[in-house]
Amino acid sequence: MIDPIQYLQKLNDSGVNFFAGVPDSLLKQFCACVTDTMPESAHVIAVNEGAAVAQGIGYHLGTGKLPLIYLQNSGLGNIINPLLSLASNEVYGTPMIVMIGWRGELGVKDEPQHVHQGRVMEDMLQAINIPYIILGQSDAEAYSGTQEAIALAEKTDSPVVMLVRKGTFGEYKPKKPISQLKMSREEAIALACETLPAEAVVICTTGMPSRELFEHRAAKKEGHHRDFLTVGGMGHASQIALSLASCRDDLSVFCFDGDGAALMHMGSLGSIGQSSRKNLTHIIFNNGVHDSVGGQPTIGFGLSFTEIALACGYSSACKVDSRASLISAIGHANTHDGPHMIDVWVRPGNRADLGRPTSTPAENKIDLMNHLKGEDFYVPTH
Repeated sequence: MIDPIQYLQKLNDSGVNFFAGVPDSLLKQFCACVTDTMPESAHVIAVNEGAAVAQGIGYHLGTGKLPLIYLQNSGLGNIINPLLSLASNEVYGTPMIVMIGWRGELGVKDEPQHVHQGRVMEDMLQAINIPYIILGQSDAEAYSGTQEAIALAEKTDSPVVMLVRKGTFGEYKPKKPISQLKMSREEAIALACETLPAEAVVICTTGMPSRELFEHRAAKKEGHHRDFLTVGGMGHASQIALSLASCRDDLSVFCFDGDGAALMHMGSLGSIGQSSRKNLTHIIFNNGVHDSVGGQPTIGFGLSFTEIALACGYSSACKVDSRASLISAIGHANTHDGPHMIDVWVRPGNRADLGRPTSTPAENKIDLMNHLKGEDFYVPTH
């Protein structure tokens, strides 16, 4: 395994002193080390991966130096446009290192949403003519490969990818501030579920929120037929919810979102606000971090989702941080026309023994669709 501290020092010594990206669980030790070590001016945790590439281009314009952009391979789609239409040496010719966590690598067990992406990862890079190396898992191999990638990027004036396998980085203990917020996200999700109308459908964002929602339903033996767990596609749950609410006026649709996911495609708030969907409530469980991939900070506590929502055209928007205020806010949404926004401030973190859904994404989809058609649905017995 690579020592994150020593590896970052090697990068700095090689002239790589600017970092931007969206955190990934395979890169979390490295990302945490960068967060703790680099000054704010030299590290941007971007709202989405394409924006991180743009940050790298701006840095290169201003300094002539080479940036490092990091992301999970699920974000490759978000960077193809700026990579090919801006950074390519057939356009502006911007050298950069793109460090990608290789989720779903062939032969490595992973979650369903990563299997397809991981299997075609190398094929995709080859198809778009982006050179890449697979980062070695020893310090010596990693340093050598990194130097090779840097030299190639500078020689060709183009991006070069470094694929990072599971288990490449060794342990790093990040500095974590102590939160004074009262509710955990899991507690808030459970309370929200208990306060929703009986017929409500929930579209839940990726990562820990979907896992916590699934466990709550399992603990209550309620079945999972009213929920859609958006296990991949970070940032898209709200638009799935909007479209479902638009074609089914008879449903109360709730989107359980995260601050990082809402930030990733914030333009979606405009679509929701301008839709005037009376039956849609957008709840953001805002803990100020990318909790599912290591706890690196977002800007979720530094802006006002509620003011943005109101400016976009939501019928109502409020910030809550207690059980009583969350119950009151959902009660308002249940009795007034939407769309509504509820920004729920919660503590970072999750249970160490938090489980994962025991049904497949396909089973989840079929159960929900059968429920919406009024047909029988499958309730897992395990």
